[in-house]
Amino acid sequence: MNGLLIALVAKDNSIPEDKDVVAGWLGFSVFIALIVAVALLCWSLTRQLRKTRDARDAGVFGDQPKSEDHDTDA
Repeated sequence: MNGLLIALVAKDNSIPEDKDVVAGWLGFSVFIALIVAVALLCWSLTRQLRKTRDARDAGVFGDQPKSEDHDTDA
């Protein structure tokens, strides 16, 4: 019985052709989800950096607040 089972499993373990191996819809969905996740992370990082820049300009971190007449972005 075990010999027959091993023979059947060995027969079905054929290597597929390169053209038969595709990612399919699941791979496409994961790829799109990763793109959306990276876009959301970039958007969030931009918002946080803008908040810290505004806080620095307001003097929240102990620096002198920037005056409105000297608006230079270096």
